Amino acid sequence: MERTLILIKPDSVQRGLCGEIIGRFEKKGLKIVGMKMMKLREAVLREHYAHVAGEPFFLELSKFMSSSPVVAIVIEGPGAVKITRKIAGTSPDELGSIRGDLSISSQRNVVHSSDSIETANREIRRFFADDELFEYDKDEWRHVFSESEMKK
Repeated sequence: MERTLILIKPDSVQRGLCGEIIGRFEKKGLKIVGMKMMKLREAVLREHYAHVAGEPFFLELSKFMSSSPVVAIVIEGPGAVKITRKIAGTSPDELGSIRGDLSISSQRNVVHSSDSIETANREIRRFFADDELFEYDKDEWRHVFSESEMKK
């Protein structure tokens, strides 16, 4: 079963949007297998944003991401990466997505979602220890997914 990481960013925490954001993933039928609120430290930010660490905006991004706690979530389900990316959106103009409905800024864009299975695996390990992730049956899935989808 596929897993992916979601970060509810400081702007969402400050605006009281956590419940609405979490609800969108739950309403889709995805399963939360890990969730915690945390303050992001410089070492984690440097690792998470290594691909832009040399960019001029990195300092501002780092300051923003450490300005308030974030809520880190691991979501599981068939096709979880693709589904969560679609729900989260990639820009504030994608109406119907979390970013499209709840953010105005392309830099302070309320939510992060992993962009691939490989990235998700790395990001999950960055934010969660194995004993912070839970295995449990989600009875609703037998009504949402076919047997072949469940095997993915």
